[in-house]
Amino acid sequence: MAATAAERKVLLAVDGSENAEYAFEWYVSNMHRPENKLILVHCPETLANVTVMSPSKVQDMMNESEIKIKSIETKFETKMNKNGMKGHFVRLDSQDKPGSAICQCAEDQGVTYIVTGTRGLGKLRRTIMGSVSDYVIHHAHVPVLVVRSKDSKQ
Repeated sequence: MAATAAERKVLLAVDGSENAEYAFEWYVSNMHRPENKLILVHCPETLANVTVMSPSKVQDMMNESEIKIKSIETKFETKMNKNGMKGHFVRLDSQDKPGSAICQCAEDQGVTYIVTGTRGLGKLRRTIMGSVSDYVIHHAHVPVLVVRSKDSKQ
């Protein structure tokens, strides 16, 4: 069932990068409508190799991660409030699969479309590491808008 204009939900994937901020600003300037509800989604990086670290080091890393996540949430909620936008922030535990988590969240939340920026990975790094935006494009059940910053080099 298609959402009516009053029910339109937009998922915007965010992180701490300039690309995410650019995608947000581009969305606000070009796509946002007052009736839209924006769902800001963040997939924190997982802590790798924690089994070889001391418990205190793991705890320190977890604390730093929580501070970073809260900072991202505050930054984007402030931007939403400044622009008079409705919506909320969602933290996804992705288990090293943020693209899959974003697609599942979009389905669970019943969004109309997904907006994401790019990390600006070169072709080699994107081939080796994969691309979240590429995964989302190919696996999302709704349209995906990838906002590429003007100074991205590929």
